[in-house]
Amino acid sequence: MHPGMMWWWKRARRHGCGPGAHPGEGGESGDWQAGGWRHGGDDFGGGGAFGVRRPLRFLAYKLNLKEDQVEELARILDELKTERAQAAVDDRRTVAAFADAIGLDKFDEARAREGGDLRVKSAERLRDAVVKALGKIHALLDSGQRAQLAYLIRTGVLSI
Repeated sequence: MHPGMMWWWKRARRHGCGPGAHPGEGGESGDWQAGGWRHGGDDFGGGGAFGVRRPLRFLAYKLNLKEDQVEELARILDELKTERAQAAVDDRRTVAAFADAIGLDKFDEARAREGGDLRVKSAERLRDAVVKALGKIHALLDSGQRAQLAYLIRTGVLSI
């Protein structure tokens, strides 16, 4: 091993990288983010809108997409990514509203209800965005590609 690699290797081991630190090696699961693996997952299976770290590259390969299909799919996934980011912001606001409601001497039911309403509206917006994205993807793909995508979703390779 090159001597310059020793520093990197020791640092990576110290911060949880290396053998046994990756999902599937040692019983851990999560997503890679700056600073290490983020454990747990979101409602969409982890790393991206479709539960894989690089959904566009993965789908382009698995579905044998043409260049124009890849460009359109990139636009669709970008819209979905934006909506998911907004849902994450709404979730933080919801948690803050719940904390505000319970943190006072007297429970603030109106504030808690406001947080609950925000959570429901956010989930509805996200649901609508996912349905819209799936409709666009359906129109973009040919029948063989749609069948392959359905198979990937059904078997759990992709999660939505």
